Amino acid sequence: MKWMILADSSCELRELGGCGEGVSFATVPMKIRVGGREFVDNAALDVPQMLEAMRNWNGPSTTACPSPEEWAEKFLQADKSIAVTISSNLSGSYNSAMAAKDMVLESHPEKQIHVVDSLSTGGEMALILWKIRDMVAAGASFEEVRAAAENEPERLQVLFGLASFDNLVKNGRVGRLVGFLAGRLNMRVVGAGSPQGTIEMLHKPRGETRMLALILEEMAKRGYTGKSPAFITHCLNENGAKLLRNGIRAKWPSAEVFIAPTSGLTSFYAEEQGLIVGY
Repeated sequence: MKWMILADSSCELRELGGCGEGVSFATVPMKIRVGGREFVDNAALDVPQMLEAMRNWNGPSTTACPSPEEWAEKFLQADKSIAVTISSNLSGSYNSAMAAKDMVLESHPEKQIHVVDSLSTGGEMALILWKIRDMVAAGASFEEVRAAAENEPERLQVLFGLASFDNLVKNGRVGRLVGFLAGRLNMRVVGAGSPQGTIEMLHKPRGETRMLALILEEMAKRGYTGKSPAFITHCLNENGAKLLRNGIRAKWPSAEVFIAPTSGLTSFYAEEQGLIVGY
């Protein structure tokens, strides 16, 4: 029986090593629309080029989730499929995947398909996918994998730090004057994903050093112990990601910390120098 583990491209992963025989991994791309151009969030995407196009475009940019047909194409390739999507409160990806599930099961009722709303994005999604992979590799049943995957969003959390507000200004989320002053004053934002899968703004520090310190404080306040992995993704800010990794390891010496660049979709939200950490 062939397994398919899949996610929309906001999971940050382009590959999922260690899947084993009979198990495939795939991502279904989000799209970013800047003026008259569309950027497809796949392995070929040039993120710096996309960000430059966003800076040079005076109007708002938008995103589009995968179509039901794109999800269905993947579901049809396996007997058992587990899909993980970005929070349903941030995108229509979950609803699109659910529509695809209904379409496929109508014509192929023998297939087993489950869609997980991560209530998050970025590294938290990657951690859910790793859990699914490990359980499949260990020989768990479809129902066991499904139940465990559904429990992961309640256990995991995500924090983020922003350094740029240009996209927020252009999309009307932040006033132009506030965005201008934030840039001049070297302001940052530290935020978190809520249990409902929405975004909460927590702090507005000045400078990256204070931003990183507040992320570490929030991780401790929210119960992180270092006994589980942390997954940091960065938008053209590898140095900041390494500093955060060093901070996590100093505070929790046993913690495993992974670093990866943001995908196109998460780069759209995090913007240049942004950081996201799932744990």
